[in-house]
Amino acid sequence: MWKDPIIEELQQQRDEYAKQFNYDLTAMFEDLKAKERLNTTHTIVSWPVSRRPVTVLPPAAEVSK
Repeated sequence: MWKDPIIEELQQQRDEYAKQFNYDLTAMFEDLKAKERLNTTHTIVSWPVSRRPVTVLPPAAEVSK
């Protein structure tokens, strides 16, 4: 099977980053959020959540009757 060297490098970097935090997702998330707050070159935009009407379907047992 052919291996993509770029993908292999990305996977290696991802593993090295995760290893710094003992593969703790919460610690990695907090680190990334801290880096995001320190980044002054990009503006973070928060868009309002769009509220769409929700269609409520009957339970599956009632649909098959």
